[in-house]
Amino acid sequence: MNSPTNVQDGKNDEFDLESRQSVSASGSSPEEHLSHGTVHQLDKVYRHLDYRIIPALWCMYFLTSFGSSAYGNTLTMNYEKNHSLIGTLHLNSHHTSTASALYYVGYILFDLPMNLVMTKLSPQVWLSRIVITVGLVYTCYAALTNAQGIMAIRFMSGMCGAGTWPGMSYYISLWYPSERTAKRIGYYFTAAQLSASAAGLVAAGFQKMDMTHGYEGWKWLYIVYGSITIAVGISLVWWLPDRPAHLINVEKYVSTMDKLLPPSITKWFKSPQPLSQQEREWHAADMHGRYKDLTWKWTDITNILTDIRTWPLIMMYFGVVGTGFGLAVFATSLIKANNPHLSGIDVSLLYAPIWLFDAAAILIVTPLADRYKKLRPVFFSGATLIIIVGLLVTTYAHGSWNRYGGLLIAGFGLGPTVPICMTLSNEIMFKRYGDIGCACAAALVSGLGNLGSVVGTYALYSGWPADAKRLYQYSNMMLIVMLGFSIISCITLVLIRWYLGDFKEGHVHDEHE
Repeated sequence: MNSPTNVQDGKNDEFDLESRQSVSASGSSPEEHLSHGTVHQLDKVYRHLDYRIIPALWCMYFLTSFGSSAYGNTLTMNYEKNHSLIGTLHLNSHHTSTASALYYVGYILFDLPMNLVMTKLSPQVWLSRIVITVGLVYTCYAALTNAQGIMAIRFMSGMCGAGTWPGMSYYISLWYPSERTAKRIGYYFTAAQLSASAAGLVAAGFQKMDMTHGYEGWKWLYIVYGSITIAVGISLVWWLPDRPAHLINVEKYVSTMDKLLPPSITKWFKSPQPLSQQEREWHAADMHGRYKDLTWKWTDITNILTDIRTWPLIMMYFGVVGTGFGLAVFATSLIKANNPHLSGIDVSLLYAPIWLFDAAAILIVTPLADRYKKLRPVFFSGATLIIIVGLLVTTYAHGSWNRYGGLLIAGFGLGPTVPICMTLSNEIMFKRYGDIGCACAAALVSGLGNLGSVVGTYALYSGWPADAKRLYQYSNMMLIVMLGFSIISCITLVLIRWYLGDFKEGHVHDEHE
């Protein structure tokens, strides 16, 4: 089948494997062989991919993120009757801060191993496994009876959810070129914000079910949420497409799952490709030169770990994700501290708009970050400054509603930061290390960067009991310091890339060459 006609020279270019090899041999880029008339066709290709991939990733991220936000709400649900998670399990501040920290320890320890495993399996099956196990663990929350149980199960929750964010980032890199990723990551990242908003609204509703059939409202929340998550996780196996077969040597690439299991079993885990034959040709032409070998060695991991670009990315993520998760878990505590006359339902309802502001910022800023991709560090630093302004307002403004407005400002600033950070990680590491660069760097940035979440949940807020009397002013200021490190790290990354020549026209350093 022929690809679109090149209106510039009147020739037909067929972008099958042989023609793409000849394009590579000529030293020209595939974009030079695509006419201006094919841009519309490529947009159509990626829209078709969007319809198939983005809703599935959105649902996946919504459900896996919901648990963390729901946990923050369960700490205050029905607290007037002492039926919150804290009251039911007789938790003190040490228990809650330790449990929150152990959740992120699970992420930190297992993010990289989980993502490396994903490179060897059918990615949609591995992503489905994550969602199913997250649902199973959260369903078990309803059986908790003591503080030791909450600490153990929070660690298990982090372990099961490890690899979610870097796994989705890696999966997007399999189907989209770097200049189209920030917007897509932003699209499904809104799921985290909307799930946080939904957690507040849902928690308000489940408080009405308190002690129905002898179960506290927070237990009902976990039972229903866990059951829905398991069901959706199973469906993802057949909804998400596998790797794009037209971009890899299928005879050479055999996943570990295909090696270990007989064809009679693996055939049930195969999903259909979402593109037509002609669309696959256009997609192959556009992705040529960006799609690397799927194999990797341990030396590749070492190279990525020692790459000077990796560590500023980790520090960028450290500050913004530490602030994000700190507010996700303890925003209800801040709202309650600023206005102690609010009921548990009121607190849950006020929690929701913070993340609606967050989602709005994602939809506004990430498309601009794709359009002006050279300015991504500027967008990241500007959004981080907005978070700082919001935290200053929520700390020092007069009146509880003015301080609440600061949380809304901080939520707006948080929105674009993580998608832009992960997009930069993909963009930088894919050029140098190919497929494994995206998988490994995303896991390192997400995993080690989550040390910021440990600081934000273990050392601050409930982990700093004396700060409660100050309405958590010092905790907020520590988050501002962390955000300052994120901005400094972003500037450092730009200077390093400039020194190493990453911004030179056509510069691509590929470690596989």
